[in-house]
Amino acid sequence: MALAKKGTRRIVVDGAEYRWHASRRHLCCDYEGGTLGYVAEDANRPGTTLVVETGRRARLEPDPTPTDLVLPREVAHGIRTARAQGWNPTANGSPFMLSLSATEPDQGS
Repeated sequence: MALAKKGTRRIVVDGAEYRWHASRRHLCCDYEGGTLGYVAEDANRPGTTLVVETGRRARLEPDPTPTDLVLPREVAHGIRTARAQGWNPTANGSPFMLSLSATEPDQGS
């Protein structure tokens, strides 16, 4: 299922263009349980959606702190990790689920 273009952000990772957004939909993340995550897909040929769970707690207050936000460098890290684990963003299929709770985004991205 492709992401709606409205509300997504563009990111280029290793020469490929993707669209992503943090989502409160249950498909992405368990916000009721207080965790933070995001979804991503290929911008030009959407196929399998990447669903990333960061494992970080999210505050449900109106004004999030910087630790409650998903940063572009985290998204780039998640995309690279998913690609290394076999995610093919242009192939059709079920969402590719990735948990990054045990890893840290690389600081150089």
